[in-house]
Amino acid sequence: MSATIISGKTISAKLRQAVKAEADALREQGIVPGLAVILVGNDPASAIYVRNKEKACAECGFYSEKYELPAETSQAELLELIEKLNQDPKVHGILCQLPLPEQISEDAVIRAIRPEKDVDAFHPANVGHIMIGDHDFVPCTPAGVMAMLDECGIDPAGKHCVVVGRSNIVGKPMSMLLLHRHGTVTVCHSRTKDLADVCRSADILVAAVGRAGFITADMVKEGAVVIDVGINRTPEGKVVGDVCTAEVAEKAAWLTPVPGGVGVMTITMLMQNTLKAAKKQAAG
Repeated sequence: MSATIISGKTISAKLRQAVKAEADALREQGIVPGLAVILVGNDPASAIYVRNKEKACAECGFYSEKYELPAETSQAELLELIEKLNQDPKVHGILCQLPLPEQISEDAVIRAIRPEKDVDAFHPANVGHIMIGDHDFVPCTPAGVMAMLDECGIDPAGKHCVVVGRSNIVGKPMSMLLLHRHGTVTVCHSRTKDLADVCRSADILVAAVGRAGFITADMVKEGAVVIDVGINRTPEGKVVGDVCTAEVAEKAAWLTPVPGGVGVMTITMLMQNTLKAAKKQAAG
């Protein structure tokens, strides 16, 4: 067996066209979706993400603002900026790039962004809505995974879905989205016993641990769907996922690549969330 590759680039291009069409229609009503992105410090990976978000905004016809703050920025200064953006009617979505310098509490920053402008869906209010299934926004990476499954006609209902990783950004919301779609979900982490056995039982396996090549072929069931969320950089500078792609591709039925898979979708789902925020705020 050789896995069918699920191209994030192809699916993303299709979804962005739809987002742009809706944004164009909104513009005729005098509404331009607006996204403000805040970057504190000079983390190179974060800077790349921010540039990609700017490009996506331009592609979709959005208004965008970028705030690059020095690493020594205080928490009070950052919270003051966020409150200014909370009050700005041109800005429908606010994103503060993580991680933040150690003097700034990520939790305080996440809570400071108004839930209706929280297009990352990290605010506790939005997390609660995800839990009970009546959400406006979903964290962008899990949302991207679900969009990829939908595009390929892969229905989680009745399937055993194993999520490796329990972060608030990916693992936990991913498990909730699969559960809402009637998957039987197991969440694995560093203290899971017999991890390989659990992974081998998965019809849909989502790897989100941040460790290069963590998922090997002996951890994958024949014919499984394998979603690689990881983005890791090797000492040689190569970008790789959490899955040993070449060997897993010989057992899986479907597989997402790195790069060109889930990472591309993440930014597209951010555009979808921003569009939704603009429509909801315009409707009052």
